[in-house]
Amino acid sequence: MFIVNKKYLALKRTNKTSGLLLIIVMITWGCSVGNKYVAPDPQVPMQYRDATSYADTINVGMLPLHDFFSDQVLLQLIDSTIKRNYDLQIAIKNIEVANQLVMQSKQGYWPSVDAQITAGTQKFSNNSFNSALGVTHIENFSAGIGLSWEADIWGKVSMRKQVALANYLQTDEVRKAIQTRLVAEVAQGYYNLLSLDEQLKVARRNLELRDSTLIIIRLQYDAGQVNALAVQQSDAQKQSAALLIPALEQQIAIQENALRVISGEYPSAITVLSDLNDFQIPDQFSAGIPADMVRFRPDVKASELQLQAANSRVGIAKANMYPSFVITASGGLNSLLFSSWFSIPASLFGMLTGSVTQPIFHKRELKTEYEIAKIQREKSVIEFRQSVLFAVEEVSNALVSVEKLKLQTQIATARADTLQNVTRNAMLLFRSGMANYLDVVTAQATALQSQLDVVDVRRQQINAYVELYRSLGGGSQ
Repeated sequence: MFIVNKKYLALKRTNKTSGLLLIIVMITWGCSVGNKYVAPDPQVPMQYRDATSYADTINVGMLPLHDFFSDQVLLQLIDSTIKRNYDLQIAIKNIEVANQLVMQSKQGYWPSVDAQITAGTQKFSNNSFNSALGVTHIENFSAGIGLSWEADIWGKVSMRKQVALANYLQTDEVRKAIQTRLVAEVAQGYYNLLSLDEQLKVARRNLELRDSTLIIIRLQYDAGQVNALAVQQSDAQKQSAALLIPALEQQIAIQENALRVISGEYPSAITVLSDLNDFQIPDQFSAGIPADMVRFRPDVKASELQLQAANSRVGIAKANMYPSFVITASGGLNSLLFSSWFSIPASLFGMLTGSVTQPIFHKRELKTEYEIAKIQREKSVIEFRQSVLFAVEEVSNALVSVEKLKLQTQIATARADTLQNVTRNAMLLFRSGMANYLDVVTAQATALQSQLDVVDVRRQQINAYVELYRSLGGGSQ
């Protein structure tokens, strides 16, 4: 009867202990010390600078790639870049790493469980105290499972999940930001290639014109109408036009190599099927409003996700300064003899403990971590506002560039047409003896440069429109 009462009292004490631990957990469960994340007001303007005609909620940045670009060669280069570019592949691997951390954070509520098997033997010397008591040899065999679980009293586990999730989403937005940059670089490089091809055509046409002029001047020289200096000047102008051709061919090859490499391929030639004028910038298009752009641009979204993670880290650092409640349990088989190791229930053992630990003095480490976390959060707020500011600036710059380069293209085209007429008139006057060879040479040189300027300004205009597409978040789809 005494033995039964003893077991009953032991069981009663165990139930009281377990009940007390359960009450402590229930009282303190869910007492999160972290501040709930509140998105800062980016304080963006109502519209972009001088963009009264662009205030629309739909903008060109929302267009899919295959709707914004129609050139099939360019689209093939972009598709290859998205699939094979090494920067994007690295970004995808970063996403996979972040995803693994998210999966790990979801297990934070579960206890840690370890299995352990130990076997040991110890022999005492003949002169030891144990030998004097008749104990010369001890063996110990144990097999058990240990469990450790920390109650999420202050919300540390949930805040760690928030950090992991924010980091995962941030890596995905970083990938999108890299993709938008690469899409813009490929498109701008491709249109630079088209402009170089067009300039090469201009240079070859002018070389033919210079050759015709040189033939005429040589005929006049043979007829005694001009001196040898005129022939030499005309020949020098022809050589200048010829010198431009290999220089442009060099730039074309380098640009082709750059496009191949960025798309994950080895350098090789690119066969273009269109020219620069095939890309038409619409007269009316929308850049939307800054508030929508901020929510659409991946780099701005990545900056805000970084702020969310920083806010959760502040809560974690603060929770580390509060008491932690840990429950540990272990159980298994233990015996001094191997032969009775697995004798059940004689070899069974078990243990259950609960502990509350309050940090008191850690050389100010916890306080320092908390203060640094708050500073990092303030830094993230500044970086977020800075990213918004830079984004609005990029869109504003792209808008004014598209508008002003459109005017420059019109002026440069009109100037080139005028100089073409000047060149034709100078040649007619020269043939009739009413103008000298210098007038013809000067008119041809000026006309050549004006034609090259038209192509270059047109390239800048298209690239500015591509930059507007990128700055609005286009290319991330």
